[in-house]
Amino acid sequence: MTSPETLTIVLSQMTQAVGDLAANADAMRSVRARHKDADLILYPEFQLIGYPPEDLVLKPALAERATKLLADLAAETADGGPAMLVGSVEREGEALYNIVALLDDGKIVATRRKHELPNYGTFDEKRIFAPGPLPDVVEWRGVKLGLPICEDGWLPKVSSHLAAQGAELLISVNGSPYEIDKDERRLAQVFASRVAETKLPLIFLNRIGGQDELVFDGCSFVLNDDGSTAHRLTDWESEERVTRWTNAGDGRWTCEPGAIAEWEAHPADIYSAMILSLRDYVERNRFPGVVLGLSGGIDSAICAAIAADALGPDKVWCVMLPSRFTSEESLDDAAGCARMIGCRLDTIPIVPAVEAFDVMLAGSFADKQVDITEENVQSRIRGVTLMALSNKFGPMLLTTGNKSEMSVGYATIYGDMAGGYNPLKDAYKMTVFAIAKWRNENVPRLSRNPVTPVMPDNIVTKPPSAELRPDQKDEDSLPPYADLDRMLHMLVEEEASVDDVVAKYGFDRDAVARIERLLMLAEYKRRQAPPGVKLSTRNFGRDRRYPITHGFRTA
Repeated sequence: MTSPETLTIVLSQMTQAVGDLAANADAMRSVRARHKDADLILYPEFQLIGYPPEDLVLKPALAERATKLLADLAAETADGGPAMLVGSVEREGEALYNIVALLDDGKIVATRRKHELPNYGTFDEKRIFAPGPLPDVVEWRGVKLGLPICEDGWLPKVSSHLAAQGAELLISVNGSPYEIDKDERRLAQVFASRVAETKLPLIFLNRIGGQDELVFDGCSFVLNDDGSTAHRLTDWESEERVTRWTNAGDGRWTCEPGAIAEWEAHPADIYSAMILSLRDYVERNRFPGVVLGLSGGIDSAICAAIAADALGPDKVWCVMLPSRFTSEESLDDAAGCARMIGCRLDTIPIVPAVEAFDVMLAGSFADKQVDITEENVQSRIRGVTLMALSNKFGPMLLTTGNKSEMSVGYATIYGDMAGGYNPLKDAYKMTVFAIAKWRNENVPRLSRNPVTPVMPDNIVTKPPSAELRPDQKDEDSLPPYADLDRMLHMLVEEEASVDDVVAKYGFDRDAVARIERLLMLAEYKRRQAPPGVKLSTRNFGRDRRYPITHGFRTA
């Protein structure tokens, strides 16, 4: 077949609903209906199934349904309209494969199986899928396409193999979760390297949207064979980008230049990740809104702001739960925060419940000094109260603990850890300060609550305190958060030793050893924590999987 002189390829950067195959198929049909004059429409990895499907894909019925729907979509291309490149699953005997299928002229023209299966961090594909062989080039309408699926493009082997087979254009469909700084790394390091190695133009297509603890940022792009960027799609939002390609007659394809989106810098990108992940989690699980405890501190204040940005202030219910240790300053700050955000605020004093517990436990606690036990009772009373509101009225309880606190166990299990989702789960305390300051000066692009500021300045500047005893401050028993976060970043993200931390920063060795000990001891709490959006390369849960019971320390 003679190679065409031009091609129109549509990149559909879109979201997915994991397991809702019919909805995903309908969404793809809608995109195709809007681009009847295109030659080819591209959809993200696993678009028919939703990504990541985890063990859901082991259900035989899911693969059977996917096979039928893929055939239905293929049959619809008999109308002479654009071809579609669709990600799905394929079963052969007992083996499952992650595939892309090229649909055209009423049939499945070709399928290719993912060869490189990621098995690190959030990925468990070797546990679920069988690896496909090194993929052959697909010849379609006179064009030789190379179709590396996600990880196939992150490593050089598959792309080099396709180039050696005579591929003229590399199309890499992805399900690449957001991590801090990953957008530029994908373009400037990983896929720019594939172009440099193969001397071929390349399309990188990614999805958007939240899926439990993962959030996908889009940031799709097109690179010409000289490494220049022809297109950059927006981050965080759906987009259908029409790209136009010309063939010089020698099989060398060039993409006409288009819009170059400016991707968000820090900390705006972190804030967008929190908004989108919370929005999709709440709405896809059909909660009417969220409820959270508003203490007058920075963590709960920024969580209330994120929730209002994600859902709208009318779907955010804040509750102040003062004890006898709660300061007037905190009451005023909480009220000011709710007023600025525009959300509901109720006050439910916990003093009667605390007194009741004191009476209940008086006999068992006789002759025992007051200690952290009584502090934890206060936190658990708050948790029970908030869960009662959630049960009675339906909103999901939002938890508000940050990664610094969760690292060292400064969170009460069955107390302030109770809830359904935590936007700050992977955000260190200094990140919390940064996004709070940023949000007080900016309205996020994804916001459904375009107001600013969203909290009194005093919340950002005052010393953090749990207010569970008189004059309590977090730094009474922890290093300053700027130092603590440096320690934790090395111990958690870099898997460094105590001596590594001391060598880099000069901290007191005993202080770092104590933080490492607290980090290890708190693993049992983190196992019982609610999900929260992944921001870093080593979030608790999907990335960092430590045994609860072990005796290893580096100091």
